[in-house]
Formats: sequence, C-alpha cells, structure tokens
Amino acid sequence: MYYGPEFISQDLEQWADRHGILLEFIQPGNPQQNAYVERFNRTVRYSWLSQYQFESIQEVRNYATWWLWFYNNERPNKANGGLPPKHMLAAA
Repeated sequence: MYYGPEFISQDLEQWADRHGILLEFIQPGNPQQNAYVERFNRTVRYSWLSQYQFESIQEVRNYATWWLWFYNNERPNKANGGLPPKHMLAAA
C-alpha cells in the first residue's frame, strides 16, 4: 500500500524521536538554504536512482557505494579539465 508524504513524514518523525534524532527543516520555498544537498540529491536521482529498479535497500546501498567511488575517482569532470575530483584534490 502506498502512503502519501503526509503519512511518511509522521512515521519519520516518530522514528527519529525513538532514536533521539532531531529533524531540522529548511524554510519552505528556500531550497538555496540547502543547495549543496539539493544539488547532490538531483545528481543522484538523475544519474542512477531513477534509472534502475532495485530489489532491496542493500542493493541500493551497494550501488550507491560503487557510484560514489566512481564519481570521485574515475568520472571525468568538465569543470576540472576532464579529470576526476580525486586527481584535482591530489594536485591541490
């Protein structure tokens, strides 16, 4: 059964309370307050998350681990002259 965001958010809040986690939200309509995370989320979603149908959360975790390693170590970046971020960091 699918639950809408209003139900999921209540479950998330209850889970966070049980685990001693404080949820902090940005102001509505102000995604620039969290631009780094918003940009990362967009990159993940369009690069791979929306492209595959995963069978388990473990499969998502495994793919995310591989993708993050590839993203930082092998993927050419136009802004870095075609070098992966790891090479630019090593040169700095």
